[in-house]
Amino acid sequence: MNGWLPTLSRSSDPKYRAIADAYAQAINGGQMLPGEKLPAHRLLARKLNVTTGTVSRAYGELERCGMVVARVGDGTYVAEPDADGTRLPRLARPEPERAASLPAASPGASALAAMRHVDLGQNVPMPTDEAALLAQTLRNLSADERLAGELLLYQPEGGRRSHREAGARWLARMGCAVPAERVLVTQGAQHGLACVLRAVLRPGDTIFAEALSYPGIVALARQLRLNLVGVEIDDEGIVPAALERACDVLAPRALFCVPTLHNPTTATLSEARRAAVAEIAVRHNLVVIEDLVPAALLGAPPAPLAARLPEHGIVISSLSKAVAPGLRIGYVQAPQDWVGKILAVIRSDCWMTSPLAAEIAARWIVDGEIDRLIEQQRAQVRVRQAIAAEVLAGWMYRTDPASPHLWLPLAEPWRAAEFSAALRQAGVLVKTADSFVIGRGSAPHAVRLSLGGARTHDALREGLEVLARTLRNGPEGLYSA
Repeated sequence: MNGWLPTLSRSSDPKYRAIADAYAQAINGGQMLPGEKLPAHRLLARKLNVTTGTVSRAYGELERCGMVVARVGDGTYVAEPDADGTRLPRLARPEPERAASLPAASPGASALAAMRHVDLGQNVPMPTDEAALLAQTLRNLSADERLAGELLLYQPEGGRRSHREAGARWLARMGCAVPAERVLVTQGAQHGLACVLRAVLRPGDTIFAEALSYPGIVALARQLRLNLVGVEIDDEGIVPAALERACDVLAPRALFCVPTLHNPTTATLSEARRAAVAEIAVRHNLVVIEDLVPAALLGAPPAPLAARLPEHGIVISSLSKAVAPGLRIGYVQAPQDWVGKILAVIRSDCWMTSPLAAEIAARWIVDGEIDRLIEQQRAQVRVRQAIAAEVLAGWMYRTDPASPHLWLPLAEPWRAAEFSAALRQAGVLVKTADSFVIGRGSAPHAVRLSLGGARTHDALREGLEVLARTLRNGPEGLYSA
């Protein structure tokens, strides 16, 4: 939660409607970002001195209008923007007959903020030919009635043989040369990670992650009641000496890490550190769960940790960052002793991954279309990296030429929360470092800038220019006349 709370003004509207309108305006105005959590019903009811039923009705209205998403047992979250990056003010919208009488925007107001937000926060692939390819693939599939019928039936929990073979080919791109029997098809990397954690760990077990890491591990550790502990990182990634000390003290069961194009810092672990981490893992009987999702963008990624850990290494990958997140296809590679346990979790969790989506992914991988899409994605990354280098010339940030995001440490006197709020007010969304902090450690004053959230090059340039201007003006610029 970002701490924003609605204020109930004196109005003839029902209280639930006033709460819903206030949240809608905050979401449309950027005070609350996609993925941020709304307060629990009881907490907000107590803060506003209303009943929990009133809050429930307000949240229900927001969900009905597509502003928020309720997750059973987890809470209510701000929904993602519309496909074009905008968010229509579905609530608190002026009625057509009154719209003409409303005052025009102030001439000094940001036109960018008035029209829409430029999203530099969400890490998504850049537009390529995937939609046209999907349409053609579906046409080809529709011509094969026998296969279409088979794809509508129950499948093995780990996927059809051909789908697992395609997954093995995908993982081989990242240095994982294993037979299809050790590859399982999942509904994206997050689902794969959830299944692995449930198979490998039990409530109360300790799992390590880099001190800054993929936020999805935090939510899963909380749900599974795991003790998640951050391990020190530096500019090169996880620090082996810190990992050794933590293993001696806490006796962890597993380590989750992103050793290649680390999210969020973009660091890639050196060969020397990979060897050191693998040696520590074997000595402490540590299961290493390796997220290779970002590595798919590299033409020749370094050998994964799992290559050094035949009995301790589990790899998770997906097509989400390099091709299409909506396809929801991921692959898990595990040692043979773990395969059966993970299969059992998949079966109990969802019975099987969608065969239709898995077939589409398999065809793209086997036919080589995936290579074309990834090369287009790399070309987009190069163009957008060049735009960022031009606009942010003179500002120190970290990235990799193949990375779709930048890591921007903030110099004094900026603080991350203050900088993010200033950008939000100006129409630009970013992710602050505290979104990635593991445990209760302090977050550096830094932000992650994703290059793919802006759907056009012009929008990206506009957003980065606003960001550079905000950096230049400093916090005092917020209060100047």
